[in-house]
Amino acid sequence: MREYRREWSPALGRDMEMLRFGDRGLPLLVFPTSQARFYQWEDFGMVAALGDKIDGGFIQLWCVDGVDGESWYAKGKPPKERIQRQLAYEGYVLDEVLPQLPAAPVGVGTSLGAMHAVLLALRHPDRFAGFIGLSGAYNTQRWLDGYFDNDVYFNNPVAFLPGLRDEAYLAPMRRMTKKVIAAGEADPNVEDSVRVGMLLREKGVDVSLDLWSGWSHDWPYWKEMMRRYV
Repeated sequence: MREYRREWSPALGRDMEMLRFGDRGLPLLVFPTSQARFYQWEDFGMVAALGDKIDGGFIQLWCVDGVDGESWYAKGKPPKERIQRQLAYEGYVLDEVLPQLPAAPVGVGTSLGAMHAVLLALRHPDRFAGFIGLSGAYNTQRWLDGYFDNDVYFNNPVAFLPGLRDEAYLAPMRRMTKKVIAAGEADPNVEDSVRVGMLLREKGVDVSLDLWSGWSHDWPYWKEMMRRYV
């Protein structure tokens, strides 16, 4: 099953597109890499690589579009506007996408998509069944030219996790069914993955922190990772 959807987003003030693959099984909410589109996983062969799991009814993919060119990568905008656009995107996902899904999803992504998947799951653990972050860059401060405020703090896992003690967040994180952070040992962002993984473990969240040999930051590796983790 392949279904295309295009809908007006009140949160973002423009049309947003999405692809769905499969109609049974655990829903995976898929975020594309930096400035990529909702059809990326299909174009790069990830959907085909997971075809047997989709056809067998084990998983379904909901591949959303991104707005990174309007938020984190919008260098022509002041940093405050970039983070506000990210918050608008979060509103789109929570209020417009998640209600369409049959159950709480596992957020999934590679590279910058991993950041989105992990960040949203950690910020709203009562709305997600877990996360799978592959080769992620999780310290979002790097995209904001030194700008910092409360919104930046709470959209940066490396910043907010050390001080997080609220069981309203930690308890549902611990109950999540999928908690995976993976990266190559030689990935330039591997320190982000290790940092977030260790911070979660310190909070009693039994995340699987999986370091693969070599660089492992490309689609052939991500396909192998996804087949292992789902």
